[in-house]
Amino acid sequence: MPVDLSRLIAKLRSAGGDCTNVEVKSAAGGLPESLTSTLSALANHPGGGVIILGLDERNNFNPVPLSDPQILKQGLAKKARAFTPPIQLTIEDASTDGMHVIVAIVHECATSAKPCRASSTGAAYMRGYDGDFRMSPLEEQAFLAAREHPTFDRLPVTDATLNDLDPDLINEFTRTVRQQDRLGLGRFEGEELLRHAGVLTADDIPTRAGLLALGIYPQQWFPNFVIQAAAERLPTDPLSVRARNHVIVSGPIPRMLDGILDWAGRTFDSRISNRSDGHVVNVPAYPLVAFRELIVNAILHRDLDEWSMGMAVQVRLRSDRLVIGNPGGLYGITVDRLGQEAVTSARNQWLVRICQYLQSPGYGGRVVEGLATGMPMITQSLIEADLPPVRFDDAGIRFTAILRQPTRNRKVEHADFSRSATDTSSKAPVVRKSLAGDNQRPTTTREKIVEFLKDGPASVADLQKWLGLSAQGTRKALKNLRDEGIVQQVGGPGKATVYRLIP
Repeated sequence: MPVDLSRLIAKLRSAGGDCTNVEVKSAAGGLPESLTSTLSALANHPGGGVIILGLDERNNFNPVPLSDPQILKQGLAKKARAFTPPIQLTIEDASTDGMHVIVAIVHECATSAKPCRASSTGAAYMRGYDGDFRMSPLEEQAFLAAREHPTFDRLPVTDATLNDLDPDLINEFTRTVRQQDRLGLGRFEGEELLRHAGVLTADDIPTRAGLLALGIYPQQWFPNFVIQAAAERLPTDPLSVRARNHVIVSGPIPRMLDGILDWAGRTFDSRISNRSDGHVVNVPAYPLVAFRELIVNAILHRDLDEWSMGMAVQVRLRSDRLVIGNPGGLYGITVDRLGQEAVTSARNQWLVRICQYLQSPGYGGRVVEGLATGMPMITQSLIEADLPPVRFDDAGIRFTAILRQPTRNRKVEHADFSRSATDTSSKAPVVRKSLAGDNQRPTTTREKIVEFLKDGPASVADLQKWLGLSAQGTRKALKNLRDEGIVQQVGGPGKATVYRLIP
């Protein structure tokens, strides 16, 4: 695939740093040793990535002289062979501002061979922001499990019985099946219907999919198949308050859906608006239709393998964004294809199929349609609400969706340095200290940076992209925060650079 270098450099300059699938190295002194982790991480990253040699990130991505491009290309190709499996590269010569640069396209490793490891050490890496991080044993297990088509939703729960299924949900499921598939699944009766639907095994033992969708209380077997939701504390809250409206939503999927929509109705800020018919209504900060679709996707497509059983679906409401995350990356589809007509893919195909015949008891409507209409609906609802497009981040074993408030409308009252005790997404502890004294509020730019870093380390590019700040303004604010001991720079020359809150 050809790379539009001019456009890519313009994007990097605008962002002020590398991005998730692009790594820039000056290589003025030769091939950087840090390319080992970068090659592994990009080969493991969905869609692969690009490495550019001959640009200086610290000098606005201007080109630097390469002493011997041919030696660099040979070294890069040789290094790519030092992985298991070997990394496939497409190396191209290019030029910018009249100077030579090297563009290496790192092709994604086949799913059946992931994770891609450095042969000498056995270490495997993955991308995080614009940095490369060594995989934990749990993350490696997730990649290994993804080598085969997932069938975890069809596994029997051996100590469960038919009595552990909810009679009301079973009746609703059966009635809908007979209405919508009268000559297919609907022609069967009772337990035979449930067996053919994947609710029961041939021995009448409930499956994981059957219990999660139709069980009386699935968390008896799957305690972390829940939604953990919390909102950030308000500026007026005492410092002892770590979060607002923290809930753990449990039950079968249709009831979980009702529970999290109740939470959203109580928690999302709203504005009073006049409709065209003259009625005055409350409009939530985030469209409930978009939130519902994203939550359904997180529940139905989360990984059900053993490695992920300790993880819940997470919802975090920040002052400027709403974050929804689940264990397990996309299956059979890439981020760039989400929302395209007729493109759909299901990690848990039996679970999705069962839920196609279920309705949420409180709010009505099918749990899921399975017609690939959810993404267009999300997009349209965000346009109507004048909100930015949803951002998706597929890390291979984690999938995150983020809804944001427009930068121009954000009003941050003051920095909050406390973190929810239930927030497991942050890699860095948040310090509780004043930026500018107890009686003086910090500047808006700095407040935004601190709030953003609560979710973990970030690059200048991340901060710019999310917060609408200039590269110069972002770097200046970061320098001030470093000088005051609030944030720490991780990385530096020749290495990926991210910023984190100091413990």
